[in-house]
Amino acid sequence: MMTAATLAPSAPPVTRTRWWGAWAAGVAGGVAALGGSGSASLNGDELATISAASRSLAGLWELARHIDGHFLPYYLFMHLWTQFGTAELWLRLPSALAIGVAAGFLADLGRRLHSGRAGVTAAVLFAVLPSVSYYGAFARPYAFAAAAVVFSFWCLHRLTRATPRRGWVLYGVSVALVCSTHLFAVLTLPAHLPVLLSTSRRRELLTRALPALAAGCVPALVLGLIGYGERHAVSWIQERGPEVLLKFPKMAAGAETAGVLVFAVALAGVALTWLRERAWSAALGAWLAGPPILLLTVSLLITPLYVDRYLFVTSPALALLAGLAVASVRPPVAAVAAGCLLVGVAAVAGLDRHIELRAFNGRFEDFPGAVRRVAAREGDAIVFGQSSVRAGFDYYAPPGLADDVLRLSPAPEAGGFGFPERTDVAEALRDRRRVWVVWRGSKAAGEKLPRVKAVKEAGFKPVSSWHSAELPGLTVALYGRSGT
Repeated sequence: MMTAATLAPSAPPVTRTRWWGAWAAGVAGGVAALGGSGSASLNGDELATISAASRSLAGLWELARHIDGHFLPYYLFMHLWTQFGTAELWLRLPSALAIGVAAGFLADLGRRLHSGRAGVTAAVLFAVLPSVSYYGAFARPYAFAAAAVVFSFWCLHRLTRATPRRGWVLYGVSVALVCSTHLFAVLTLPAHLPVLLSTSRRRELLTRALPALAAGCVPALVLGLIGYGERHAVSWIQERGPEVLLKFPKMAAGAETAGVLVFAVALAGVALTWLRERAWSAALGAWLAGPPILLLTVSLLITPLYVDRYLFVTSPALALLAGLAVASVRPPVAAVAAGCLLVGVAAVAGLDRHIELRAFNGRFEDFPGAVRRVAAREGDAIVFGQSSVRAGFDYYAPPGLADDVLRLSPAPEAGGFGFPERTDVAEALRDRRRVWVVWRGSKAAGEKLPRVKAVKEAGFKPVSSWHSAELPGLTVALYGRSGT
């Protein structure tokens, strides 16, 4: 008896991989991510990467015992990378290269699932998403996580065809990379199950897949235990409700209009892929929708953890499903036209966001702008509302900008990213007439900071203040004694 599954068209046979197409897509993705990456100033998270990477191995281990232990693999890599410099472009180059790797494997995965035009459309669409421009020029591990996830799905597809035994080793390695790049990237792994459980080679896949999955998940277990012990470090995350899922398309694409458009096409891609390979339709749908639902569930049941950047690993799935959808248009020439139209519309819809991301304040903390606002005179002091903000002035400010009267050590704290400071603020400012106070956040938020309160209690009154355009942003305020 014939069923709908019998009548559905089967997937095309996988031929020799057309590496030239994957290479071209990878180069395009890397260039798109790298373009303008030196324009926006580093933000606090990227400065934390410099702080961690600049420490000795013993110092890095000590840091991991207190905070950001789940980032240890990334910090170790950046420890080696920063031996050759810490310029903005150099720090962000690894993320751009990771985006290139993701785009390359995405192009070949789309070809394997449907056709070359599906892969090319997916890779180019991925490259023009504003979220890719952001995380591809961001000295944090999110682009690495996206690349590892794409690679794991590519390895998974390779396993479902006639492959050598070492394919299992490669699959296990890909899972380990997913688990090592970012802890919450593991939320994509349940999406592998529809493929592993539905193939005609189920017994072979399971007897070899389970050991490969188990071995690959060891890093996740280790880093997860470390992260649980350091959960105080994420106490700043606010509780989110189910309504946050409505913003998911905007998050995945990096812009609202482009996100809604591509997400709608991606949903059509799930339906059309269902006609070709139901297992892969379920897998790709779970790759796109599973992580935000799982992360929100964990946030509601255990502790708030829902942060948009933790879900960048879903952006390749968004582009891939949209690429599969437009590639299914008939005839092929119409599919090419539809793909070009989708990419063009998405690029135009996200153009304003691309421009914003490449501005000085593109990472929402304009340290060079804050430095320029400090018009220091001889004898002026500077105080930081949060001691970690000092790292931005260490990086961008010229020597001797103002006297850092509270600083006790040039090195950050061993167990964090703050700096050792004096607590006797009034005594440190006893002979000062003017003091510049810099903090992360709005002007109003500074009124609640202990350091700002201590400056006022020492007899200083606000003279002027400036805040960058976006939140959290940076605030620079000048305080002076009466008659200054």
